[in-house]
Amino acid sequence: MEAFFGDNAASISEIGAPVAEAVGHLRNFVLGGGKRIRPTYGWVGYAATVGADGSGEDPAAVLRAVSALELIQACALVHDDIIDASDTRRGKPTVHRAIAAEHAQRGWHGDADIYGENVAILIGDLALAWADDMWRYSGVSDAALLRAAEPWRGMRAEVIGGQILDIALEASGSESVEMADSVNRYKTAAYTVERPLHLGAALAGADETTIAALRGYGRDIGIAFQLRDDLLGVFGDPEVTGKPAGDDLREGKRTVLYALALQAADASDPAAAEKLRSGIGTATAPDDIAELARIIESTGAVDVTEERITRLTESGLKHLEDAHITDDAVETLTSLAIKSTARRK
Repeated sequence: MEAFFGDNAASISEIGAPVAEAVGHLRNFVLGGGKRIRPTYGWVGYAATVGADGSGEDPAAVLRAVSALELIQACALVHDDIIDASDTRRGKPTVHRAIAAEHAQRGWHGDADIYGENVAILIGDLALAWADDMWRYSGVSDAALLRAAEPWRGMRAEVIGGQILDIALEASGSESVEMADSVNRYKTAAYTVERPLHLGAALAGADETTIAALRGYGRDIGIAFQLRDDLLGVFGDPEVTGKPAGDDLREGKRTVLYALALQAADASDPAAAEKLRSGIGTATAPDDIAELARIIESTGAVDVTEERITRLTESGLKHLEDAHITDDAVETLTSLAIKSTARRK
């Protein structure tokens, strides 16, 4: 990623200093943190089938190709933070807030917040365009790119579609577990685990049985990963999550956890259900957020979500039995699954 930004620095500078400064925010965001989950799964999808050197592809080129996923992730997160009006990401100001602060400090004309959002939208757009560039010109063969064209196309449509579905559920006040599951499937699972594995395996020329097994693993582990993230969004330690406690409640996220809690509260404690229903997306005071979290915990929805995570992790790992992959790959994917879904504060 450092090399990619370095290679593009001169052409960006030619456009103008404000553009170079904006790209500097993107560079800092991409290189300044993150778990690198998506390129990791992309690399494992490749190495699992060919041991990273048996497909005729240059492993360094494959690494560049799967690293392009970090630029799609940057696009998704920068835009997501604007949509959610988030102030922090990874313990730092979000991109649009950082740019707005610079605008205000310089005494520029116009509304600083609007400027910050406008520039951040364009930064996200550039990240998505650059992801295509990094992927296409990574150095992998045309045959490998052709094999991976369908998952590359599908992944981009799925993550954007999942985001649209997510904000539609918030706007409509959805209380559906099934619809929240669909958001998890397309906004997170497919994009975070399933498609990266699919991309890597396709670059390696893996057989259809192996691809299906890896996608099955990716779907289940990806959904379990998002369920864990939903728990962290309500009960996580800000020192770990990089976001304020209860941020999902403050933002009005219609998660599976919320839908399960509301169903249980409707049946056992209608007054608590109404407090939860009216408070999500409107409560801002820490005490009010803490009260909503206590209601969710009292319904038993946390335990039900933990059970779902356990079942999905087990079923995801079982898919590996059908994959024609190395023992080392099975061990790596098992470790990644446990790390992605384990309880964290």
